[in-house]
Amino acid sequence: MLSRKENELLTRVGPGAPMGELMRRYWIPAAFSHQIEKPDGPPVRVKLLGEKLVVFRDTQGRVGLIDERCPHRTASMYFGRNEDCGLRCVYHGWKFDIHGDCTDLPSEPPGSTLQRKVKITAYPCLERGGVVWTYMGPKELQPEFPDLEWTRLPASHRHVTRHIQECNWLQGFEGGFDTSHLSFLHGGTADHSVSTVPSRYEVVGTDFGFIAGTGRDLPGGEINWTANVMLMPFHKIIASQPAGAHVWVPMDDENTMLYSVDFHPTRPLSEEELRRSKDFRGIHTQNIPGTDHAIANKNNDYLIDRDLQASGDSYTGMKGLGVQDCGIQESMGPIADRTIEHLGVSDTAIIKIRRLLLQTLKDHAEGKPLPGLDPASWRVRSARFKTPEGTPFADSMDAHVRVDRPAAAE
Repeated sequence: MLSRKENELLTRVGPGAPMGELMRRYWIPAAFSHQIEKPDGPPVRVKLLGEKLVVFRDTQGRVGLIDERCPHRTASMYFGRNEDCGLRCVYHGWKFDIHGDCTDLPSEPPGSTLQRKVKITAYPCLERGGVVWTYMGPKELQPEFPDLEWTRLPASHRHVTRHIQECNWLQGFEGGFDTSHLSFLHGGTADHSVSTVPSRYEVVGTDFGFIAGTGRDLPGGEINWTANVMLMPFHKIIASQPAGAHVWVPMDDENTMLYSVDFHPTRPLSEEELRRSKDFRGIHTQNIPGTDHAIANKNNDYLIDRDLQASGDSYTGMKGLGVQDCGIQESMGPIADRTIEHLGVSDTAIIKIRRLLLQTLKDHAEGKPLPGLDPASWRVRSARFKTPEGTPFADSMDAHVRVDRPAAAE
């Protein structure tokens, strides 16, 4: 279990919180590009790391992400007029460009010098993989955008959705790397004996984050490994066919925007693969139209079907992997109390992951180099492979997860 102090360190993400400051050192998904498709179109609300923001596309097609509060009287810029390369507050007409500079101050008298002194908080943005990404950290430390494979692929090679999880980011993140639950939460009532659960758990720190390996002993002295990749600070690349990815983006301490991705690095997704995604049989969740909120949610008990659960066709009675994960993770409360847990051998990976995250927070506080800031370090894929008994996981994993060069840019 974690101490209360450690749990606070890992879960609090607002301005000034250690984990929030660490996350601000990386590029963060803010919105889908299609949400602000047209220049001078309506702005869209965004909440990231406890900050209320708005994103918009200006007259020249550039993307801006600024504080929702106008620095004049704190009125919401969401209601602003997007015109002539800037967003204009409708309260008194103050206008700001994508860099946060005030470009017009019509309510002030001629000769006023206030315009030169006024700025609105603004964060740099770029677009990759149909997503608007932003950097919220110190300007002098801004890294290049990483070689994240699914963002460099043609649109035909990927399928991306998102929905809001009403709980802290760490609950989703830990669930993503908790492999022993796969035989239970996502299964039927088939055999859940020890033989169906991994017998080996490894978590190895890397220059991009870590690799979580789970191994099952095979007849003949081999080990069947699954290696899932974690990229700092909240990405997972899933060892599946086609490949998958999750990004657990904290909106605040108690809400998370979960981006879910199916992708193939070398070909378009097939009709059957897309059908499975769009039928919500995999990691994706069906939302209430026009929102980021799932249809199956805590207010309707995730549409649990007790007859289905009793039939043996579903261990939970909840339909869809995404709904199952979300339902259980939200059931832990807005922020899980890890001081009352009782962890077992199957939680070995979770324990190691927490230690790595706490060490990374300590390294950041001490000004030490952070993993994942070199774009080339992200040239990795999750993998499944076999090794002879006695071969250390750490000695074999690199040969299977490293990619020599990034996928061709879209």
